[in-house]
Amino acid sequence: MSIPESVKKCAAILKSVENDSEKFAALFMVTKLVDNKNCTPEDKKILFEAIGSKFLKKLLSTQTVPVDCPPQVYKSVALSILSAFCGEPELASHSDMIAHVPALLEIVSQVDEDAADDMLIIVSEAFACLQSIAQYPPGQKALIEQKAISKMCDIYSEKSFQTDQALNILVMLVGRSGSDAWDATDNAPFHAIINKIALDFETDHTERKFELCTILQALLMSCRRDVIFETSKEESWPFSIHKALSDILGSKIGKCQRDPALKLASVMMDLLGAEWTLSDKEKPKVFFLLLIQLASIEVRMQLEGKQLKTVMANVDLITSCFIILEISLTYIITDQLDLEEKEKQSLYTALKGAFAAIIGLLTAVSKMKDLTDIKERVFICAVVRVLAAWLAQETKAMRPQVYAVLPYILTVANDTFYAYRNRKLAEKAKTNSKPKSDEGTSSGEPVVHDPLSEVDVLRLLLPALCYLAVEEDARKILLKYKQEEVLFECLSYHWTIIHYKKPPVPRSERLKALKEAEKGEDLELYASEAMKDSRTAMVSVCNVLMNITVLEPKLVEESPTFVSLLKFIFNNLPELKQIPENLVLHGHLAVLGLLLLKQQAKRVKKNDFSICRYIQATIRFLWDAYIIDESNDPTELVVSILYKERWMELMELWFLGMQTMAGVLKVVPWLSQFTLESGWAEEIIEILKKVKIGSLQPNVKSAFEDLLCHLVKADQNVSSVLKKCGALTVCRNHRMMELGKHLFGD
Repeated sequence: MSIPESVKKCAAILKSVENDSEKFAALFMVTKLVDNKNCTPEDKKILFEAIGSKFLKKLLSTQTVPVDCPPQVYKSVALSILSAFCGEPELASHSDMIAHVPALLEIVSQVDEDAADDMLIIVSEAFACLQSIAQYPPGQKALIEQKAISKMCDIYSEKSFQTDQALNILVMLVGRSGSDAWDATDNAPFHAIINKIALDFETDHTERKFELCTILQALLMSCRRDVIFETSKEESWPFSIHKALSDILGSKIGKCQRDPALKLASVMMDLLGAEWTLSDKEKPKVFFLLLIQLASIEVRMQLEGKQLKTVMANVDLITSCFIILEISLTYIITDQLDLEEKEKQSLYTALKGAFAAIIGLLTAVSKMKDLTDIKERVFICAVVRVLAAWLAQETKAMRPQVYAVLPYILTVANDTFYAYRNRKLAEKAKTNSKPKSDEGTSSGEPVVHDPLSEVDVLRLLLPALCYLAVEEDARKILLKYKQEEVLFECLSYHWTIIHYKKPPVPRSERLKALKEAEKGEDLELYASEAMKDSRTAMVSVCNVLMNITVLEPKLVEESPTFVSLLKFIFNNLPELKQIPENLVLHGHLAVLGLLLLKQQAKRVKKNDFSICRYIQATIRFLWDAYIIDESNDPTELVVSILYKERWMELMELWFLGMQTMAGVLKVVPWLSQFTLESGWAEEIIEILKKVKIGSLQPNVKSAFEDLLCHLVKADQNVSSVLKKCGALTVCRNHRMMELGKHLFGD
């Protein structure tokens, strides 16, 4: 398309003028041309570049004006010109436009509501320019570099003119930068702005309330979650938002008011947990139950009888409801909420309706061709994720429907596990291959981002799989689709995180590495979230595999996967670092190993050294649980302090371990010599001799007696050792009749 003569002429004049006065006069011709509806983006670009940023900068910064002219005339003209051009995306991102960001920020930062009208108009135009610039990455980058985020916060907090425009710019910037938008060392600015907006949100009863709702959602989604969670307890905004949302959602409202409120509620729950919903001291449960009801209803409305394409139109709202349901279910499982029977029934009905709709959607999608749209695939992952939270609690409802869709659930979950694992391994490989800073930059390929790799849904499904593995129909499906193989891969992957080993340190850096180790970096690493999560994942996988091992003995005996699993435990359990955080995992691996060993006894070879180390590690777990506390009561057998802190997770495991150890001795009798050599059998007798008559708990007594009986039966040398230690006294004191028969006859 040809450039109009008028544009060419104007551009030529702008470039040829000899002084600022002539150029200033020519600007009025520019505004006339730009306002013409036939002026194309290309025409505007020619005119904008002809003006030049240098001249406009001068107009924006000049303080002296001709006599009889308004004091802000130059600024006004410059802003009129910028406003006329910045509506075009290409020009809003133009380097000449971005060059004016500092001046524009200075203008909007200096004025309040009491300024003269002409100045307020200038500020409005400056905000309009900044909003246009903030819509595109180059402008966003420049604004962030010029500390626009803190300036917008100040403008809003100080109730300056055009505060809503400041908020809109703020939302655009944090939307681009996420948590990096906020100062990592100082949380005060974030809390200050959120406190102010939240108070306005609570007290405003106009339509603006719902605009603030959306703004709060955007800002809270961008925060530094861990730090804000810890520091929010002293702030007012959680209570203000709770009050405002309670008012909104407890009133008769339409969809356009309810949707942003539910989205904000989900962000708050995701950030502060379900406990936040219980902030009302007088009626703590009301808001919590209301949110579950509303989220459940919304899920039904959005999913029931709908095609996936239709559902995707409201994906943000639906996933917000999923977050509310998932967090609520996780909290309900903890049994911290005292619900009346009527409340329980109402809750159950609402949740069942929502999850019936969820299962219905999954069933329909499972019959479709493989999804190719990545947004649809990510959404289905979210659907499976929230269903996993429900299946971890609800073990009876809709079993036929659950079983029917279970293969698809496993497929989705497994896909995300592999994607997540591949991403983490690629990132780790890239990090390890990076050269030192003085050796140049890495030329390695960037890690390709797969949206499915963001969340490992299998990890979240594991608690539900623990229950499903007990149900015969569900277990058949798990085994049919070889889920045990995936679980073994999952276990192996998380082991690489738990059993992290630092790469070798070059000789030249060893002194520095030694100093860093002294600072306790290793302990910090073990306390990291990644390790904590991997421990939990491994424990859950062990629970699923234990259930399969107990309920499918024939399969476990022959399956190559379970044979490899036992070897994995033999080789790795002794390597597990002996720290308190690993105790529960240690116990699960040890007991799973015993269960597998019992089933695969005929495969075990006496000269396999790995089994010796494994048995030693297992004995250590069983041995250390009970002690005589000399400092308190030297005649009472108690759970050791280390175990006591985690006894809820360990108690059943310990008893199962003792029982299974006895069973293993029956089928692999030569293991008794390791038990004897460890000194454990003698220690049991020595401890029980000290225990006061009648104080030994029946189940603990049975566990020790059963183990000792099987030891005696497995190895004739055990009997004499126990007798020398004083087994007769123990049998008499604690009425261990069965052990007495094995040692001394009838």
